[in-house]
Amino acid sequence: MFNKIIAALDRSEMGQSVFEQSLALAKLTSAKLMLLHVLSPEEEGSPDLMIAPNIDYYPGWNEQSFKLYQQHWETFKNESLQMLQSLCAQANTAGINAEFTQNTGNPGRMICQLATAWNADLIIMGRRGRSGLTELVLGSVSNYVLHHAPCSVHIIHFPGSIKPTEVKPETTSVIS
Repeated sequence: MFNKIIAALDRSEMGQSVFEQSLALAKLTSAKLMLLHVLSPEEEGSPDLMIAPNIDYYPGWNEQSFKLYQQHWETFKNESLQMLQSLCAQANTAGINAEFTQNTGNPGRMICQLATAWNADLIIMGRRGRSGLTELVLGSVSNYVLHHAPCSVHIIHFPGSIKPTEVKPETTSVIS
């Protein structure tokens, strides 16, 4: 039985699917639902990361550019917060005891830290479908969580992330 479920969300179609499945499971088990969004430059739609330890060294990266980046980041942060508020209201309206949090940092680590601190029974999250070199370079949040979470993890595969495998029909012959 699940008593506390974390839904790790982003602002993609996958995030909506994770929310819907988390909500359905919370209804079935009468579990509390924690909606989590981790602000990270890795997320699609986030402002481009500016690596500027000293802005003077980078021509074109002046104080005005940095302020513009900060404005974009604040907008991204506020839009994500509004998403969480809206989804939490939907869950509460459906009779689910739900709350939300938005943290900044490494998504995999933040998900596992919240699961430990909140004493979660289950983490529900999506998978981007990274593999090979992309996964090696950028990492896989779902892979990290699977290996470090203090509780069960349910991974939702987005239809676009599953690559169909080539199926060769088998032929059998009967010798008489």
